[in-house]
Amino acid sequence: MTYNLLAYAGPDQVMAVTSGLASIFGMLLIFWHKVVAFCGRIVNRLRGTPAVAPVVAEAAEANDAPPQD
Repeated sequence: MTYNLLAYAGPDQVMAVTSGLASIFGMLLIFWHKVVAFCGRIVNRLRGTPAVAPVVAEAAEANDAPPQD
């Protein structure tokens, strides 16, 4: 019986927790593009892939260059 009283969470405790969770969720929504970009950089570092793809014009110029002997 006493364990039930220890596990009780009244509205005053629950509202404080949900308010904190809502503020964290709101900050994530405000800065969502920065959060996604940060996670993308971490994934790129772990995978070893380049962050930016090469520009097509630079690749075309490299193919048109005369071969060097």
